[in-house]
Amino acid sequence: MNFHEDQAKELFAAHGSPVPAGIIAATPEAAVAAAKELGGDMGVVKAQVHAGGRGKAGGVKLARSLDEVSAESERMLNMKISTYQTGGLELPVDKVLICEALDIASELYLSALVDRANRCVTFIGSAAGGVNIEEVAATEPEKIVTVNVDNTAGFQAYQGRQRGFGMGLSAKHVRQLTKIKAALYRLFIDKEL
Repeated sequence: MNFHEDQAKELFAAHGSPVPAGIIAATPEAAVAAAKELGGDMGVVKAQVHAGGRGKAGGVKLARSLDEVSAESERMLNMKISTYQTGGLELPVDKVLICEALDIASELYLSALVDRANRCVTFIGSAAGGVNIEEVAATEPEKIVTVNVDNTAGFQAYQGRQRGFGMGLSAKHVRQLTKIKAALYRLFIDKEL
């Protein structure tokens, strides 16, 4: 199942996960209008293709002015992206997502997947970030934490707290992570992902 980032964010928001505001654009002019609508002259321009690793391939850029929003959108809309997930294919960029620029102190990784070996939904998380998660898994596997969710009981808040503290998060961030995990689990089950 493939989703563009804007589609995934819509599903996340509908199930209670906090997501940064964003607007899709298919032209540089529409990208500038989107940045203005989001309330600033800065924005993050993100190529919308079905692949991870877009940032390393030049498909995610912080634009510090409306001129940069226009220039980056034009560059991306005229490019093809090839990443480790595209199998050698170059995917054309037909649209960009313009997101509000946020002050990011640190990056976490969180995913939910069907764990066939344990016959359940499993969360995988790391406080070591998400951009290089494959490298973290290969070189520092102790920084990856997992939570197997019992199919009968469903996700329990204590699981979020346990793994959040295991990732070295503050109490405030553990509460936020637990809410996000609960919302992600509801989405996973409700939409049979």
